[in-house]
Amino acid sequence: MTGATAVLVLLPPSRTQAAPASGRPLSLARLAYPSLEAQRERLIALVDPGLVSAPARPAAELYTGVLYRELGLAELPWRGVLIASALWGVVRPGDRIPAYRLDIASKLPGLGGLAAYWRDPLRAALPDRGLVLDLRSGAYAAAWRPQRANLLAVRAFREAPDGSRSVVTHMAKQTRGRIARLVLQAGSLKAPEQVAELASAAGLRVELRPGTLDVIH
Repeated sequence: MTGATAVLVLLPPSRTQAAPASGRPLSLARLAYPSLEAQRERLIALVDPGLVSAPARPAAELYTGVLYRELGLAELPWRGVLIASALWGVVRPGDRIPAYRLDIASKLPGLGGLAAYWRDPLRAALPDRGLVLDLRSGAYAAAWRPQRANLLAVRAFREAPDGSRSVVTHMAKQTRGRIARLVLQAGSLKAPEQVAELASAAGLRVELRPGTLDVIH
């Protein structure tokens, strides 16, 4: 599914995955950003060489965690959406990939930290302009941070009766999925203020700060 959007939406991967029982295997040459193929091949060789022949399915169907259940990506326009991955660097929702297990915090022999491993290749490959809605965790964000784009991260807080706030994790995934859904449904957005207005109109209590959109529960 495709559509028009001016914003780049960066999603995290999901540990919960719907592993395909059958289907065509992975084709590395067809994944987004072919310039990352050498890095992908090296990781597959270290992690699980059997992935090259395992059944694959679109990333939009493979990832099934909390954020993805709230997002409903299969029903939305995909243009401008990238999914971060410790194994693939990034993929598009329509890229066919097998189920895998590799976290960005992992350290592999001879490679060190995966965030550092991906940093230069992603900097060279990815677009760095316009509005970037960053819904990744801090660990994945460490692999690539836009330098020139207008970056907007989303955080979630729970407010106590006394006004004090605490960061929430599980609810943060739901919140980010909901924000991403609103943005992709809206189409062309170019400024953080537009994202904040959209979230507020949907009934969310938000506070816009430089570089972040805080959602208060």
